[in-house]
Amino acid sequence: MELISTRKCMTRDVGFNGNLFGGLMLSWLDEAAVAYACQVAETPRMVTVSIEKVQFRKPVRPGQIIKIYGEVKRLNNSSLDIEVEARRVSSYNGSQKVICTTSMRYVRIDGDGEPVPIAKSVRNKFLTQQQEKEKSNGENEA
Repeated sequence: MELISTRKCMTRDVGFNGNLFGGLMLSWLDEAAVAYACQVAETPRMVTVSIEKVQFRKPVRPGQIIKIYGEVKRLNNSSLDIEVEARRVSSYNGSQKVICTTSMRYVRIDGDGEPVPIAKSVRNKFLTQQQEKEKSNGENEA
């Protein structure tokens, strides 16, 4: 997975119990993932279609650093699926603990908001990267 965003939890970001608001975390995930989707698809016109189930595993407190990682899992004709993972990073020893994971789907749109195909050059680039990844994984297992 690739680092796609870093955030810091501030006092204004927490609720009564002192934990980060879950809705704010979802907003951070969506913002990071759509920017990543635009970068991968080489277009500024990507919108969120769906967010899979999100389970919050660890709390986030004020002052903690959050790193958001993403990886394209599937590239379709007009959409792409990104696996997203948020991790809490210790300022003391650099260790990371997973806060939540999810899968998000984004679709490329035209000026009217209608789906349009992602450029063929982008799809070819993605397929080439996938093949290289599979090849290197096969060599590592041998």
